[in-house]
Amino acid sequence: MKPIFEFLDYRQYMQAFYDERKHLSAFSWREFSRIAGFSSSNYMKLVCDGKSRLSKVGTEQVAMAMELEGSAKEYFKEMVSFADSRDEQKKKSSFARMQELAKENKVRTLAGDAYAYFSNWYNPVLRELAPMNPGAKPLDLSKLCYPELNATEIRKSLDFMVHMGLLKKYGEYHYEQTEKVVTGTPGCVRPTMRPMHKQMAELAVNAVENIPIEERNFSGITMGISQKTFQRISQEVEKFRKKIVAIACEDQNGEQVYRLNLQLFPLTKRKGANHD
Repeated sequence: MKPIFEFLDYRQYMQAFYDERKHLSAFSWREFSRIAGFSSSNYMKLVCDGKSRLSKVGTEQVAMAMELEGSAKEYFKEMVSFADSRDEQKKKSSFARMQELAKENKVRTLAGDAYAYFSNWYNPVLRELAPMNPGAKPLDLSKLCYPELNATEIRKSLDFMVHMGLLKKYGEYHYEQTEKVVTGTPGCVRPTMRPMHKQMAELAVNAVENIPIEERNFSGITMGISQKTFQRISQEVEKFRKKIVAIACEDQNGEQVYRLNLQLFPLTKRKGANHD
């Protein structure tokens, strides 16, 4: 089993712990829940499946059940905070501490660079914009963005992406992409993309007011559906998203950076569900 410091998602670590114990002995979810002090026999499975969360006390109990001590125990607690906290500042603080602990233990945090890349809206934008405008200085690029960015932010972003290997610098203010597409990885990177998704949604609201109608395409559908239909539509949306990526990759003469938000979310509570 990999060291805990190579994990970013506490649920994945718990699942890995369970799988290893299951391989070595007659370990069960009932046993896992029991040694962690939970009365529900399948509580740990619900947590690993993302259907429940760990409280502060529960986090301590699970850490003890997995015999975590010292920095490993602290890392696990920060993973829980990073994954479940709704406060973005607290998430950033937990992630920063995770990086510190991983460094202290000479292990690079899995997907750490990816979290930094997806932490704001302008990294992906500049990754597209800079190669389109060879020779453009950070101040020039800032004036091309909606909204305009600080030149210092742009310089730091470009340096970071060069360091990360997403851009290659082959002359002063000349960049090219090392890969055509950068995407999140299910279960690992995608949970870290919340800040960028939030910022992109806010930019979409601004676009309604500030971007000419001939340069944007906004539409939507409001519908009453079941969970089964929701899953089916989600699968079709994913297929559509991949098709759009393929079409974009065929374009060798980019002129402008666009963002396509695919959003499907509930506007009401589920019929028959407990609303207390």
